[in-house]
Amino acid sequence: MATDYYAVLGVRRDASQDEIKKAFRRLARELHPDVNPDPKTQERFKEINAAYEVLSDPQKKQVYDLGGDPLSQAGGGAGGFGAGGFGNFSDIMDAFFGTASQRGPRSRTRRGQDAMIRIEVELDEAAFGTTKDIQVDTAVVCNTCNGEGAAPGTSAQTCDMCRGRGEVSQVTRSFLGQVMTSRPCPQCQGFGTVVPTPCPECAGDGRIRSRRTLTVKIPAGVDNGTRIQLAGEGEVGPGGGPAGDLYVEIHELPHPTFQRRGDDLHCTVTIPMTAAALGTKVPLETLDGMEEVDIRPGTQSGQSIPLHGRGVTHLRGGGRGDLIVHVEVTTPTKLDPEQERLLRELAKMRGEERPQGQFQPGQQGLFSRLKDAFNGR
Repeated sequence: MATDYYAVLGVRRDASQDEIKKAFRRLARELHPDVNPDPKTQERFKEINAAYEVLSDPQKKQVYDLGGDPLSQAGGGAGGFGAGGFGNFSDIMDAFFGTASQRGPRSRTRRGQDAMIRIEVELDEAAFGTTKDIQVDTAVVCNTCNGEGAAPGTSAQTCDMCRGRGEVSQVTRSFLGQVMTSRPCPQCQGFGTVVPTPCPECAGDGRIRSRRTLTVKIPAGVDNGTRIQLAGEGEVGPGGGPAGDLYVEIHELPHPTFQRRGDDLHCTVTIPMTAAALGTKVPLETLDGMEEVDIRPGTQSGQSIPLHGRGVTHLRGGGRGDLIVHVEVTTPTKLDPEQERLLRELAKMRGEERPQGQFQPGQQGLFSRLKDAFNGR
């Protein structure tokens, strides 16, 4: 043969298919008619297109290497889809845009979607961890067809429209000449096979919905919005494909006494002014059991008393947060005559019958101090 296709593409005779493809893409970018409209360049472009058509096809390449003319045997010609046309359109598009076409049928088996379920936990469960049984409704493999999608005793058959390729092609004319375009087969939707008799249980999907019970381990220290991943416990994929993951999202229920901020717990204890002045011990039911909070004499309203290590377990790392007790001192609004007499006598003894008061600019009140304490100021 007069034309040396290996020389046209600039590759060795023992070049691999990957090397042949790279050489064609490089030349196609340089010689495409849209890039270089010179008539000589267009003829050169037809040559590399014909060379690639032969060398990229193992059967045509074998005929060519034995000295035959694969284009004439395949029915190609100067004006057809061989040397004269632009038959390898997908590779030309790949050369310009870097996209590779996906040839061949697509699999009926695909990975399933991830799923998420929300569960509620009490504060002590979040602080120390627990296990919970949850019920989930997800897709599972159909037991009737074992994920195949075909009724028992039947099987999928090769599509007679695309002959198992999963795509159909057609030739159209464009400014490039004759161009072959491919699209998914409308009869088999690109699978290459059809299921004449779908499974009556799953309607050919290979999966059904079912309710399952799972045991979930809740680690200590979880908080609102924490998600626990259970690999492979999500939706089974179409065609009995591998299951996705299940995510369990934590919702912590409000506690009647404590408010959680990170791994610290906060609460407020209200005591009368006499207890604040004299000091006392106040019982408090913590997450670890009953404890006594020591109110020292002279405690002021707005002061806080930390109980170290009585908070929530750190999710990552050892140790626990603290329990912060905020003190609020109340003043009596009604006094009987004897109580009033005793208070006036105490005020006289302390020289506080007519206190002058101390004013400072920007001094905050009780509720402002509590608000700033919660905000970490």
